[in-house]
Amino acid sequence: MVNNQQLLNERLARMTAAERADYEEAYERAGLALRLAELFYEARTAAGLTQAELARRMGTTQPTIARIEGGGRMPTIDMLERLAAAVGQRLEISLTA
Repeated sequence: MVNNQQLLNERLARMTAAERADYEEAYERAGLALRLAELFYEARTAAGLTQAELARRMGTTQPTIARIEGGGRMPTIDMLERLAAAVGQRLEISLTA
């Protein structure tokens, strides 16, 4: 029986260099979107807010918050700043190696 990792390896082996670069970029973006989704969820729940309450505080809609928390939308820096203000925190951004 073939497992998911074997299927992925076979698919990656068939990709051109350009396709592989596109795949790796999309994979990294998806990882970032999921980390930011978790950040939104954790901040909201720690503040004891529903998605609708957070949306009101941020000046957006509940479906927007749901898309971000589901990893389907990448929040902007402005949205991250509004999130921090809405939950009484401060936004810090750093780069690491």
